[in-house]
Formats: sequence, C-alpha cells, structure tokens
Amino acid sequence: MGALGLSAVAGVGASQVLAAGKLRQVKLAWNANAVCLSPVPVAVTRGIFEKNGLDVELINYTGSTDQLLESIATSKADAGLGMIHRWIKPLESGFDVKLVSSSHGGCTRLVGYGPAGVTSLQKLKGKTIAVSDLNSPGKNFFSVLFTKAGLDPEKDVTWRQFPGDLLGVAVEKGEAHAIADGDPNLFIIERKTKGLVELATNLSGEYADKTCCVLGVSGKLAREDRPTAAALARSINEASDFVANNPNEAAKIFSPYSKVSVDDLRAVLGTLTHKHHPSGVALKKEIEFFARDFKLVGVLKPTTDPVRFAEFVHADVLS
Repeated sequence: MGALGLSAVAGVGASQVLAAGKLRQVKLAWNANAVCLSPVPVAVTRGIFEKNGLDVELINYTGSTDQLLESIATSKADAGLGMIHRWIKPLESGFDVKLVSSSHGGCTRLVGYGPAGVTSLQKLKGKTIAVSDLNSPGKNFFSVLFTKAGLDPEKDVTWRQFPGDLLGVAVEKGEAHAIADGDPNLFIIERKTKGLVELATNLSGEYADKTCCVLGVSGKLAREDRPTAAALARSINEASDFVANNPNEAAKIFSPYSKVSVDDLRAVLGTLTHKHHPSGVALKKEIEFFARDFKLVGVLKPTTDPVRFAEFVHADVLS
C-alpha cells in the first residue's frame, strides 16, 4: 500500500460534521491504474468528498484482492473500490467487508484473433485464451458466459497466463487465440495488434445493466459509523455521474495516473456505464445475481446460498 498524498472530503451527515468544523478522515483504497475508477480522482479534484464532510486519503493498492479485503476488514483502510468479479469469491470466505454502493458497469472484454479463425464464442472451442491472471475478472466472468453459451470453460478452452503487456504478442505468435482482459490495457493492445475481433464484454446481453466495480467498507464502519459510510457512497455516486456526463473532463483529471493519452482515456470512458451505480436493494439483487453465476461455474461453493450471501455481504447505508 502506498499513500498517494491526496486529500479530499465527502459524506452523509456532512452537515453535522461540517458544522462541527471537522472533516471525518477516511482511508480509501483503489487501483490508480484503472481508468474505470476515475470517479475517485474526480471526487478529490472537484471537492465532492469535502462537500460531503470527508477528508479522504487515497491509498494506491496493487496487491491481491484477498490482501485488499483483509486490509478493509481490519480497518487498515476504511473502504475500497474494486471489481465485483474479483471480490465475490474472497467475500465468501467471510471477510468483514460490506458492499454499500457501486461505480459503473463495463471494463472487461474478450477479443478473438481473426487470423486464428476465432471470430465468435463458438469458435473458441479447443482454443487458448490469454489472460494476465488466472484468477482475473475476465476468466471468472467469461467462464460464466461460456457456460451459458453451451461451452465448458474448463474443458472446451484453455486459459494461459501471460504478462499483461504481452497478451497481443501471445496471439500473434500463436501461443493463444483470444484475449480476456480489461481496459485500458486491452484498448492499447488492440491499437498494436491487427486482426483482433471483439467477441463479448461484461455488458453483453443480460449484463448490459449490471454493475462491475463496487464500493466496500469495513463492517465496523458500516455498523458503527453509518453516516461516514453513506458519505462515501454518495460521493462515489455523484462523481460517477460526473464521469458519465463529462467524460472529456474526467479523462483529463485521471490522466496524471496514466501513460495513455487523454483522447484514449476518453474513448475508454465512453464504453463504460458510469450512470449505472446501484445501491440498496438494487445492489443486493445484483450481488445475488452474480453469486448465482459464480456458483454455476464452481467459483462459489455448491453449498453457498446466493440470497443469504447477498444479505451477508451487503449493507444499505443510504436508506
């Protein structure tokens, strides 16, 4: 964990906090490489956190999901943002982390290599898919999609790990025939690698109105300081709306964190659904939906009840 030295301010009960002349200090973990999390620097830069009564210290977290959730559960960080496709399995283990809101949908895509004949999901049978992590959101999500399309994600395809910046090289060399990854990395790879064909995304079909990245807070914060948890949720919601309505400005705000051009960041933001950030009952229903999906492909235990799971990992702090 490395503190970025940024501060901001946000919250529910903000009027009481501000009236007392003191902002609630909060540590928020995020991945500074993920353009889809641009609502975080937007909330800092535009004073959204401050308006809501929070002084937020951003922590750039690049460790494993288990380590991130453990940090939140033990209050080393008060909250964090990450992909629900990564979080669901570790949350099944019982980390004391509650999902209270979300940021957007999208950011995970599957592309086939045309010269290898992979131009549809069905043509992936017997082929190798390149991923940067064998526990990646792409592998987890597209395993579900394959199962629903009649493909066995363990027997009909092979998953092979490569360094993220070499995924394009892997298909060009014939070591893989498709790529499952997130943006902006996959966006950059597509610019360099001819013949890639988009097959699906985590906004395809029934997933068009589903979320991707969620806001989790420590169970202690959700139970003992609901106003602060709500303040964080409201701030991320407002910042997500700003990104949806002002993608050019959002790209400029995020650009110091990325080597990608502002124009390319803007293009990536245009593919995401920052207007969709459910909280409360709507978020709980989406958690249950994904839990059913992940149970279908064996990511969650056969004994896990999706309804009870959603009830356990969710907290409604905005009602």
